[in-house]
Amino acid sequence: MNREDALALVKKQLTEKRYIHTIGVMDTAINLAERYGEVKKKAELAAIFHDYAKFRPLDEMKQVIVEQNMDPNLLLFHSELWHAPVGAYLVEQEAGIIDEDILGAIRFHTSGKPNMSLLEKIIYLADYIEPGRDFPGVNEVRELAKENLDKAFFQAVKNTIIYLIRNNRAVFPLSVDTYNYYSKKSGG
Repeated sequence: MNREDALALVKKQLTEKRYIHTIGVMDTAINLAERYGEVKKKAELAAIFHDYAKFRPLDEMKQVIVEQNMDPNLLLFHSELWHAPVGAYLVEQEAGIIDEDILGAIRFHTSGKPNMSLLEKIIYLADYIEPGRDFPGVNEVRELAKENLDKAFFQAVKNTIIYLIRNNRAVFPLSVDTYNYYSKKSGG
């Protein structure tokens, strides 16, 4: 699927603000792919479709989670997590994208997972650092991303978990597993 067709399909699913965010994620992902040796086309498509299900009705997302036998723990945590795995499913069903690398990057862009692929880390990180983002710690991660993708990715994971804890929000087990995996990998 070419960029124009993908963007046209996604634009129908998003608010204007979220569409602008998606363009920022796409540009950032392409930049990271060029810098770190990922296939640019895969990074582009995964970025374009990463929030495809973001504004789907919660009932629809819940139904997909149940019917597709996705991790039932998703339903015990904030619905903000749902759009990633549901989005991967819907992108395959509705947009016809079957590349598992792209679908995996969409599926894990909110929770992370242990032993993420390069593309999965790029989409997670691009979503975190795209130019429209403005929150404490984002500039530090942007700077790290210029030098070391893995360090930037791990810092983004840590910042996200710290944010959730400071706001008395539960942390999804897969995100904890992600943190633990990369903490051990970095010598922690």
